[in-house]
Amino acid sequence: MLKTPVVVFTSLSLLLSLSCAGDVKSRSCSDVRQAFTTKGSSLHNVPHQEIPGEHLRVCSQGYTCCTSDMEDRLGQQSKLDFEKLVDENSHTIRTIFTSRHKKFDEFFLELLDNSEKSLNDMFVRTYGKLYTHNSEMFEDLFSELKRYYTGGNVNLEEVLNDFWSRLLERMFQLLNSQYTFTDDYLECISKYTDQLKPFGDVPRKLKAQVTKAFIAARSFVQGLMVGREVANRVAKVNISPGCSKALTKMLYCPYCGGIPGLKPCANYCQNVMRGCLANQADLDPEWNLFIDAMLLVAERLEGPFNIEAVMEPIDVKISEAIMTMQDNSMQVSSKVFQGCGHPKAAGVGRSARGISDVFNSRFRPYSPEERPTTAAGTSLDRLVIDIKEKLKESKKFWSSLPDSICVEDEVTDPDEEQCWNSHTKGRYFPEVVKDGLTNQLNNPEVEVDITRPDTFIRQQIMTLRVMTNKLRNAYNGKDVYFQDSSDEESGSGSGSGFTTEPEVVHTEPPMLEADKSDPQPPADAAGPQQMPSLRLLSAVTALTWLLLRWR
Repeated sequence: MLKTPVVVFTSLSLLLSLSCAGDVKSRSCSDVRQAFTTKGSSLHNVPHQEIPGEHLRVCSQGYTCCTSDMEDRLGQQSKLDFEKLVDENSHTIRTIFTSRHKKFDEFFLELLDNSEKSLNDMFVRTYGKLYTHNSEMFEDLFSELKRYYTGGNVNLEEVLNDFWSRLLERMFQLLNSQYTFTDDYLECISKYTDQLKPFGDVPRKLKAQVTKAFIAARSFVQGLMVGREVANRVAKVNISPGCSKALTKMLYCPYCGGIPGLKPCANYCQNVMRGCLANQADLDPEWNLFIDAMLLVAERLEGPFNIEAVMEPIDVKISEAIMTMQDNSMQVSSKVFQGCGHPKAAGVGRSARGISDVFNSRFRPYSPEERPTTAAGTSLDRLVIDIKEKLKESKKFWSSLPDSICVEDEVTDPDEEQCWNSHTKGRYFPEVVKDGLTNQLNNPEVEVDITRPDTFIRQQIMTLRVMTNKLRNAYNGKDVYFQDSSDEESGSGSGSGFTTEPEVVHTEPPMLEADKSDPQPPADAAGPQQMPSLRLLSAVTALTWLLLRWR
């Protein structure tokens, strides 16, 4: 009599269990299908209801809305999403270096062009064809200065020494046109340049100013370019298998669980990002040193190495040097004749004419207000101040990148109780690990092999280290010549290929002992009380006379 109720009760229990199981199996995947549609993904093979998840390799193997193919596709999508996040969050820093490099490069090249145009216009208006027939030494000077700035293998000291030697040879022949000079004799003249100081102290001062200013400017623009290239390269992340698995679990396992709208917890996101960006964080120390070195050189560009202050008055300085040569022509010629011998007399018809015979009333001093403005539309000081502000903003960028990504509302949920904690909705309890490769040993979310640093990131660290060394030398007025290490590292513009063993070249010109036997200039020579405009007028007039005598 008792068996019948027991059988009935057992049957009812079984039916209830089957009914409950049927309810679990019948949970809809409509939200997941809608999410797939929103992302533009195909609904092919996306189940309408949950299915057993034993086939899943990353997400939970309970009942799921994901097939194996879906999990694979979501894994690929998580990589694309991660790459996009890094790209978007590094866009500002990459733009800073790209735009500021372009502005500085444009400014500097136009500054050189305008300086050359200023000198050329001044002399063309004054001398006409006389100058154009003898302008190659000035053209060569500006050409070499530009070649140095754009990365050419140019020794600035040699360029400037060659310019003054050529000018001395030309001037000496014009001043002594009654004689004939052989190439050997002209070479002998150049040997006495340091002793004679025919152009006064202008060559020494100009060499010191030009070399330091150009070294700083070239190193600075190369630094902007290196920063741009490193940022662009490092922003293209290399996703390891461990990172890929963690990204899939964080971003898309909620899809498989039927809750596609659930965002990860902020701390959970940070652990994943610190694991995936561990090598990028290791770039940060060298990056910060690089930024500090850039800021040091920027200070030099604002102060003693201001290329704008050096190049704008270069025409006046050269004119002053020519006037000094004219004032000391008798003493210079006498010393050269003593050291190199007396030259042969020239043929009949080459006699000197006085300055008053060749004075050209068309001459007028070139006004600084007439100088063209650059395409950058700013002065060097304003440009450098802007760049300095942006550089300061880029410090500690790589170590803070995980935080930048995870604070965005579109990635994480600010509610610590209503977020995805890697397996369900709720608070995330593990601590956030520190940044850097070695600190990922105990990362609870990402499997990271701390014994195998990313070689590509290490190459970028070395690139920054070499550039930092060059910037520090530029800050001290020293040049460093780098040979291109590979075709891949070399580039156009301001040069980009470097090796790790630079040759330091001191550009501070040595102080020369004054020749005590040098006769003093005549008592009526222009002294320091003379006004600059009168000195310039005298210099240009003297050059006109010399050029006409050479004609």
